[in-house]
Amino acid sequence: MTLDEMARELGVSKSTVSRALSGKGRIGENTRKKIAEFARRQEMAADTEQFCATRNLGVVLPSDVYLNGGPYFQECILGICETANFLEYEVLITSATARDISGIRKLVEKKKVDGIILTRGMEDDRAIQYLAEVGFPTGLTGICNREGIIQVDTDNEGAAESLTSLMISRGYRRFALVIDNMEYNVNKSRYSGFGSALIKNGISLKRQMVITDPLKVELLDSVIQELVSKKVECIICGDDVICTRIMSNLQAQGYRIPKDISVASLYNSPNLDCFTPSVTAVKVSARQVGNMISKQMINYLTGEEYMQRTIMDYEILVRKSASGLG
Repeated sequence: MTLDEMARELGVSKSTVSRALSGKGRIGENTRKKIAEFARRQEMAADTEQFCATRNLGVVLPSDVYLNGGPYFQECILGICETANFLEYEVLITSATARDISGIRKLVEKKKVDGIILTRGMEDDRAIQYLAEVGFPTGLTGICNREGIIQVDTDNEGAAESLTSLMISRGYRRFALVIDNMEYNVNKSRYSGFGSALIKNGISLKRQMVITDPLKVELLDSVIQELVSKKVECIICGDDVICTRIMSNLQAQGYRIPKDISVASLYNSPNLDCFTPSVTAVKVSARQVGNMISKQMINYLTGEEYMQRTIMDYEILVRKSASGLG
């Protein structure tokens, strides 16, 4: 875009644009910032122009979503598609593992999509590394430390701290945190929030049980027996899938919730509505997360204003599965 074109778009003179971009001459700070931001957006749009031809977004699901994903990814995809369709984009879906990102490579190298949305972030994420190396527009429903990635997530660390603090306020002192693979950034955040709540309330993390491996169904009986034998008062589950397994097994073995042991979950879903008593849980709108990441990605691709990082709200649903020690 020429200086004349920029001046017409912004409603200022060509010399004003020139002074703002060169840093020479007098110009108001607000005007300088306005022109600099406009120029930055135009530059980014030009950088991505080589990719922007399909009006398709690629969405990458974890390969285990069909086994352990639960409703979160379904709702997230629905949100992405709703916003994309409204903004006249289509969505192509592929899957990837920590070691196999061939589906992503195909979408990029065959120019099938204008941008990629990853729905799970991992430590040393190969997909993020590859997309950053080729300079491909990338979004993530999660948090990472790499520059240039558009990120939308819930404050999972804050949610875990809030839920754990609530349980402490209700008299619980002996906890078990049962969480999935710690290679996932979301689980690291939840573990950190759990630990922060204990420290702030003067409770030793070392005295708590923490299970950070994928919870296999065949091992559930022995896990439950160990939790009970160590007099755990409250089990905090990393997500709805783990909570469903824990609740089902406890009730199958005849344990009374919350009289014998209490249960809470760091993610709520309709799966947990099937249980009696109802489960205390963190409520997050995966659909809204999907809406937001889709909107920010498309804004970026079309040269509109966008947010590099967005943190969505959460709510603690206080229910009967963790009613407190009397």
